[in-house]
Amino acid sequence: MNEGPFDRRVVQRHRTAAAMTRQADFLFSDVADRLADRLDDITRRFPVAVELGARHGAFSQALAGKGKTDFLVEADHSPAFARHLAVDEERLSFAPSSLDAVISNLALHWVNDLVGTLIQVRMALKPDGLLLAALLGGETLVELRHALAESEIAITGGLSPRLSPMVDVRDAGALLQRAGFALPVVDTDRITVTYPDAFALMRDLRAMGESNALADRPRTFSRRDVFLHAASLYHDRHADHEMRIPATFDIIYLTAWAPDISQQQPLTPGSGNISLTRGLQDP
Repeated sequence: MNEGPFDRRVVQRHRTAAAMTRQADFLFSDVADRLADRLDDITRRFPVAVELGARHGAFSQALAGKGKTDFLVEADHSPAFARHLAVDEERLSFAPSSLDAVISNLALHWVNDLVGTLIQVRMALKPDGLLLAALLGGETLVELRHALAESEIAITGGLSPRLSPMVDVRDAGALLQRAGFALPVVDTDRITVTYPDAFALMRDLRAMGESNALADRPRTFSRRDVFLHAASLYHDRHADHEMRIPATFDIIYLTAWAPDISQQQPLTPGSGNISLTRGLQDP
């Protein structure tokens, strides 16, 4: 029995299908470059690191030659993608305090219990070990979401679960704190890709392995008139002067550290040496 919004077997099946092609790798390659730059900006090395969601290896390629790791374990939920290790992000099997860094490139938005996965990552990290992750955020595909929802309600009078719930950037920092991480930093980036029509976008989503994997997704074929209506709405509302439509990908970046006594600690309230009253009274 599946617990949570996602059917993890379907997630794995979609990734396995995506491993057969590279035609829609552009988003993962782009974010991999950005993650590699962020890691390179940190002035220390991470001898043993794991990448969750390695796919075709874009992150390892982006990191090549930077001298940041001695060994990067490329892991993925799909054995077809896993160069070194097939692992379910919901059930990590790394030894406690064994890793210097864990990196994830657009994979963690498919886990049912993100806090649970983050706790497992924190436990696998050595003290002062790094978590660096990118995941799709709540504004991803906002144009498609609205067009599909309005079209289905207008034509069928109901609404089927088609697009995944995603983390809101306002909640991401709290999730890291709940998982026991120290010094959490959350920021966002927005990538806009243009397409000739909504059907081209949906073909790319399938090729990426990012199509519907909701546990309560419709099990019957969707009505074509719903998609035709949605494509028309999408185009009418968003097409640019070249008659192309934008697709928004909201990228949330998580940076946090496994706790360690060497880390800077916030001051305890009242621990300052000079009171505010005295400071205001002094000339």
